[in-house]
Amino acid sequence: MKTNYFVKIFFGNSLYLVFIVILFICAGRLNYWQGLIYISIELIMFVLLKYTALRIDSELTKERSKVGENTKKWDKIILGLILFVKISVFIVAGLDSGRYHWSPDFHWSIYIFGIILIVLGQLLFLIAQKQNRFFSSTVRIQADRQHIVCETGLYRLVRHPAYMGSIIESLGFPLLFGSLWSIIPVCVLIILLLVRTNLEDRTLKNELKGYLEYSEKTRYKIIPYIW
Repeated sequence: MKTNYFVKIFFGNSLYLVFIVILFICAGRLNYWQGLIYISIELIMFVLLKYTALRIDSELTKERSKVGENTKKWDKIILGLILFVKISVFIVAGLDSGRYHWSPDFHWSIYIFGIILIVLGQLLFLIAQKQNRFFSSTVRIQADRQHIVCETGLYRLVRHPAYMGSIIESLGFPLLFGSLWSIIPVCVLIILLLVRTNLEDRTLKNELKGYLEYSEKTRYKIIPYIW
């Protein structure tokens, strides 16, 4: 199948519904408390996105709902890989903690810590999206929208706060679901996010006016004082 097909799925409004259905099918039961907590988190984030100050305007919604012109070909490939890996995370977690219990039970504090990481990561993503009116779903220079550098809010701390949020959320996933085996696809997912961050940052330095100067002021990509 063409990569564009997977990219379009990636931006579909029903994407997380698909993830949840896969999770519960693999778990083989509806009284799957980790899955129910995850659904609750997603519902809370949906409400925050739709009905609070984190709501984005119609122009940005339109931008994020499609594969824009001039999207980098390598980004389409990476997004397709990320989609496959994310699906595998839900499959492994559901089979492990929901059905077969390959991993030992975790201490309750680890589950709580996983919830905190997932909530924190998703909140960082939503805030970064709200603060940057050029927050596209694909890597492209938005000449059609008079693309400029965002230097305020979280973007004063790191250049890619949404990736920081996504990585934090990914780290929380195996903890909430109590699945040691899901650590494997989560590690692959984080590597893909780091690769995408690096390639996007390089593209912006080369093609977006003012970004090189911004990168000299805001030195870190996604991990403050480290990288």
